[in-house]
Amino acid sequence: MIEITAVQKSFGELKVLEDINLRIEDGDIYGLVGKSGAGKSTLLRCLNGLETYDSGSIRVNGTEVKELDKPGLRLFRKDIAMIFQHFPLMSRKTVYDNIAFPMRCWKYDKQQIDSRVRELAEIVGITDKLKMKPNVLSGGQKQRVAIARALSMKPQVLLSDESTSALDPGTTASILRLLRRINEELGITIIVVTHQMSVIRELCRNVSLLEKGRLVLSGPVNELFLSQPDALRRFMLEDDIPPDPRGEELQIMLTGDDNSQTILSRLARELQVSYSVAGGKIERYRDQQLGSLVLTFASEDISRVCAYLDAQGIVWHRYLPLDSGKLQEEEADA
Repeated sequence: MIEITAVQKSFGELKVLEDINLRIEDGDIYGLVGKSGAGKSTLLRCLNGLETYDSGSIRVNGTEVKELDKPGLRLFRKDIAMIFQHFPLMSRKTVYDNIAFPMRCWKYDKQQIDSRVRELAEIVGITDKLKMKPNVLSGGQKQRVAIARALSMKPQVLLSDESTSALDPGTTASILRLLRRINEELGITIIVVTHQMSVIRELCRNVSLLEKGRLVLSGPVNELFLSQPDALRRFMLEDDIPPDPRGEELQIMLTGDDNSQTILSRLARELQVSYSVAGGKIERYRDQQLGSLVLTFASEDISRVCAYLDAQGIVWHRYLPLDSGKLQEEEADA
């Protein structure tokens, strides 16, 4: 378990982390998302002692990171591995030697090293690349080597710092599937830093959003999608929809169950109201498809429509564009 309590971090007079409080359970895949400069990578580096923090507490499986001396920190990092955006491999070494490198540093015997390297190559899908040098590999293959090397010491926690940002969409999808399989089969806790909501949707169970060094929201990914908090919509401004002067807009959340899938046809038939579609989307959140529709109704129909949605247990919000300076939400809980 990782427990972060009241953590503060500054570079000179610039505050980069302010009053960070977070709890990550064993076996979770947790996302830290935010725009560039939000502090997410700094927080990640504090977790394994690559950065210090000014005050507060970071405990990883009961160990306070800032209390570790150099020998203790070296031992601690055996259990908390890290992969990076630009997969820093040793260009003159083979794939085999790159994966084996941490074990050789810790004086593992040759038989242990050989067994572990071949096991990891099988897990990440590069058994045919062990004799090759990194310069002949694709970006996705290089990242698989980096992941195998990070796993070589059998860590309990894997930190991923923008590890798919340099990859094309197809390769990114394959790496995310690999990380998910590693989590499920090996039980390793994975913490993912990214600025891509697509990565969060595909991979993570829980997420925290950082803005200017502060945690502005945290929770299960699918629940935050349904609640549509202001901070999340600010982060995804490309999805914002301009106001429709012809009426009032409601955002109706679609969860994939039979009730939400048929709600629009039933609403129109039973209430005898018409509407226009201002926008919408359906996206996959791990194993669940979630969607939303922004619909424009005549002002005189709004109260009846809202009451009907309440009675049907449908999650909805009054929709106002963020650039209006205000986002009013009224949520109907099932």
